[in-house]
Amino acid sequence: MSTFRSIQAPAAVVMVRPHRFTPNPETTADNAFQSDAAKDQARAIADTAHDEVTQAVDRLQAAGVRVHLFEDTGERDTPDSVFLNNWFSTHSGGHVAIYPMYPRNRRRERRSDIIEMLKAEYRVRDVIDYSGLENDGLFLEGTGAMVLDHMARVAYTARSNRADPVLLERFSTHFNFEPIVFDTADTAGRPIYHTNVLMCVATEFALLGTRTLTDPRRAQEVIERLQESGHEVIDLSQEQIANFAGNAIELSGRDGRILALSQRACDSLTARQKARIERSARLLPLAVPTLEMAGGSVRCMIAGIHLSPRDTTAQPGEDA
Repeated sequence: MSTFRSIQAPAAVVMVRPHRFTPNPETTADNAFQSDAAKDQARAIADTAHDEVTQAVDRLQAAGVRVHLFEDTGERDTPDSVFLNNWFSTHSGGHVAIYPMYPRNRRRERRSDIIEMLKAEYRVRDVIDYSGLENDGLFLEGTGAMVLDHMARVAYTARSNRADPVLLERFSTHFNFEPIVFDTADTAGRPIYHTNVLMCVATEFALLGTRTLTDPRRAQEVIERLQESGHEVIDLSQEQIANFAGNAIELSGRDGRILALSQRACDSLTARQKARIERSARLLPLAVPTLEMAGGSVRCMIAGIHLSPRDTTAQPGEDA
């Protein structure tokens, strides 16, 4: 297994620990991965979700990943706040993007304290805020809507009401990405709401639910583009996609790269798929079954930091 770190696999992340987690009633219409929760179980569900995040953070830190953990006590009615990767992303060169969200109650998840932490701890040159475009009906839900290849500068995007093509072009111009858009469908024929449930791009491999792409020719073009950029494509079945096997993220740990994914996702992989992944990154399964009730999994819970840390040893007046 390679220990080489890459810009694709950040060594630091941001996470949010929810205190009043519940599946979001505003996202059930287009999120087929979501489950209903009984109202009389709300407190137990919230407590279990809180514990799942705590345990996930502990395991990531034990692996050598730096985790900036923020609390969401729930006063703002933000049931999906744990899935923070949808409202902001960070990029090499000191760039940060803030995104417009499709569900109205998810717009309350954006937090100035997270952006201020990034400015204080890392070198941030600019923050491009697209959130005002919500008033124009334009949405692009961050690294849920886009799966970014930071090395080859490609933004893979499944067409949906969470990813407006005009805004995708604008993002791609600002951040120097090539947009590659495709149509998808689940087993019931519905478009898949976020790209990151069917696709994960790591340093040396990519997980892809090729059969979720409705146009076989376009699917082949996506495969070839991944291969051109040096990725071994590992095909995921529809059943594995339903078990969140595509919702993974590669990170840099103390002893090399790791692939963080849910226990459910890991259990759905075949022995051959696991062996292919572990030639490049160690599998780190995290148990988050309660959080997965909301239709997202480990990738959605983690916002990677692709920024350079500030030199905290610099003296006042010196350039940090």
